[in-house]
Amino acid sequence: MTERTRYFTIRNVLLGILLLNWGVALTKLLYGRFIGSASMVADGFHSLSDGASNIIGLIAISISVRPADVNHPYGHKKFESFASIAIALLLFIVSIDILRGAIDRLSKPVIPEVAPTSFIVMAIVLFVNIVVVSFETRIGRRLHSDILTSDALHTLSDIFVSISVVVTLIAVRLGVTWLDVVAAMVIAGLILKSGIEILLRSSDVLCDRVIVDPAVITDIVLSISEVKGCHKIRTRGRKDDIHIDLHLLVADHMDVQNAHEIANQVEDALKKNIPGVTDVVVHIEPVTEV
Repeated sequence: MTERTRYFTIRNVLLGILLLNWGVALTKLLYGRFIGSASMVADGFHSLSDGASNIIGLIAISISVRPADVNHPYGHKKFESFASIAIALLLFIVSIDILRGAIDRLSKPVIPEVAPTSFIVMAIVLFVNIVVVSFETRIGRRLHSDILTSDALHTLSDIFVSISVVVTLIAVRLGVTWLDVVAAMVIAGLILKSGIEILLRSSDVLCDRVIVDPAVITDIVLSISEVKGCHKIRTRGRKDDIHIDLHLLVADHMDVQNAHEIANQVEDALKKNIPGVTDVVVHIEPVTEV
């Protein structure tokens, strides 16, 4: 798949999910306000933040698809990781707002009006969220997209949130009204947890965490004839944009042309056997043969 095809695929997925998220959010917010359910309104804001994250993703993917240039010789793909951090920060803001609202409900309690329609509404939005998570996770993993996987994790927390809302509606129906406020606090915690997970995963890319086991690289390199060894192996980047540099040991009597050919073989072998490798830098070192 070309980079441009990948871009259009991610963009179309985000646009479709954006429309679904806004529809789900509007349904939860309006109906939650109507029946006076704090947990359903909180869930609606969570879905609304899903839509906002889609917009951030659309902007980021349009930048990340740009080719390498003079000022960005390694390309622009890390903009997806920057966007994921923005999504995490958005989740933190939403969780704080929901928690503040839940605390206010402790001093000013409101008993929601729970009807059979409430469960029908939640069943519909829960089904939509399950479909979105399944589809977005599958596409995100296939395309190694930080945006889609972060957004899928965001929506996955929405599923648990919706389940907690259903449990709350049942509890209110049974007369345990205080559980509505507790559920809103739990929702805030779940959203905060999702934000932290996204933040940690994105920071791995931006801080150049090791992305390929050096032992895997060593096995591939040593399978090439005339290679005596390798060390100082370093890897960084994203799963679809892996950068590798290493020191390669060859016989000290080898001429420059042969050493260059071996370096090319190493580069080709790594790109062939490790999906996502886009750049390999090889430093040749001589070693005396025994």
